[in-house]
Amino acid sequence: MCESRAVDRTTGLRCDQTIKLTIGYSKARYPEKLRRVHFVDPETGQSLNFLTNHFGVPALTVAKLYKCRWQIELFFKWIKQNLRIKVFYGTSENAVKTQIWIAICAYLLVAIMKKKYGIEESLGRILQILSVNVFQKVAVSELLTDSARINQEGLFYNQLEFNGF
Repeated sequence: MCESRAVDRTTGLRCDQTIKLTIGYSKARYPEKLRRVHFVDPETGQSLNFLTNHFGVPALTVAKLYKCRWQIELFFKWIKQNLRIKVFYGTSENAVKTQIWIAICAYLLVAIMKKKYGIEESLGRILQILSVNVFQKVAVSELLTDSARINQEGLFYNQLEFNGF
C-alpha cells in the first residue's frame, strides 16, 4: 500500500487506497499505481474490492459504477440463459445486434402476455410451447389452455388457460 485516504464508513466504504502490484508477473504487466476501493454492500452485506486506475472520481462513485457494471454482467448472463441464441446467422456487428434485439423483443412480448393474462407457467415453458408450434395454424388461446394436447400432426404441447383470446 502506498497511500490511504479517509472514507465515510456510513456509505459502505471501508477503504480507499493507492497500491502497487508487487508479484513479479503482475508488476511487470502493470507497473503503475492502482486504486483499491473496499466496499461492503449495505443491502447484501457482501464485501467487495474494486481495482481501478481512475483516481479522479470519489471512492463511492467507483463502487457504484462497478455495482452497475455487475448488473450489466447479470443481464448478459440472463440473455445467454433465457434467449437461447444458439448460433448467429450473420457475423457483422449489425447482424448480431439485430438478432439479439429480435430475441429480446420476442421474450418481452411473451413476458407481457404472461403478466397480462396471469399465466402461471414459466416464460421458458411458454416460449417452448410457442416455438414448437410456430408454423401451426393454431390460435394462441388454444395452445395455452389447461390440458396437454396432441394436435393432428402429433406435436405435443402443454396448454394453459388463456382468457381473452
